[in-house]
Amino acid sequence: MNQPINLLVEQEEKVGNYKFKTIKTMKKILILFTSILILSCNNSNQNKNSVDSIPMTKINESSMNSEWVSLIQQNTMDGWHYFQDNGKKTGWDIKDGVLTFTSANAKGKGDKSLVSDKEYTSFKIHLEWKVSPGSNSGFFWGVKEDEKYEFPFVTGPEIQILDPKNPDGPLTQAGALYGMIAPSEWVTNPAGEWNSYDITINHNVNKGTVVHNGTKIVEFPLSGDEWDAMVEPTKFNNCDQKPWQNCDFGKFKTGRISIQDHPGVISFRNIKILEL
Repeated sequence: MNQPINLLVEQEEKVGNYKFKTIKTMKKILILFTSILILSCNNSNQNKNSVDSIPMTKINESSMNSEWVSLIQQNTMDGWHYFQDNGKKTGWDIKDGVLTFTSANAKGKGDKSLVSDKEYTSFKIHLEWKVSPGSNSGFFWGVKEDEKYEFPFVTGPEIQILDPKNPDGPLTQAGALYGMIAPSEWVTNPAGEWNSYDITINHNVNKGTVVHNGTKIVEFPLSGDEWDAMVEPTKFNNCDQKPWQNCDFGKFKTGRISIQDHPGVISFRNIKILEL
């Protein structure tokens, strides 16, 4: 017959001159063991809770938008359309990533500049361009497309694109903020050769800049008293009183970007934009 297990264990302990008999039981051991397990579980739960309490990093639209986006696809004009498009305008084509306007091939009534499908506010843009001898074009921002506006330039300010042998004056040469600020340096390559612009339009700090072929040549405000003072002596001041129908020049912080039609052959490549 099996003997019962004695869970009581007597043990003498001496404290000073006195001896005591103490009893240790397996129950105490079990209690101690259970306490350790509970403490361990609590620590585990605390660790789990501390991990769960860390918020997940959310990838929002603003972080996704902080990337350069190509605005020229290899062989498609997706993302662009003719200003006030009526389905009858021609003149632009794209081949091997180069977007070209040829005035000899242009058909249809009205302005044939291209405008972006999307509107932008603050951004950086890189573009490369070349023109045939005697030709010119322009880059515009803040363009509003409405039937009451005949041309992109009645709403959007322009950075001039031009054959360097064909300027009307400092305020209209390549890289100028057209009609308002002349480039600080003349760095344009000849007609038929590629040039680059790196343009910043930042309404957050009320500042625009133009870097032409790696050289910063123009800096300007985008609104306020300084802007108004620049516009005042130009043809864009009260331009709704001119032959153009309706004019709200430089009034829109958000609008389309545009590249201009003009006589001759005008080509663009590597147009990339970064929203700010």
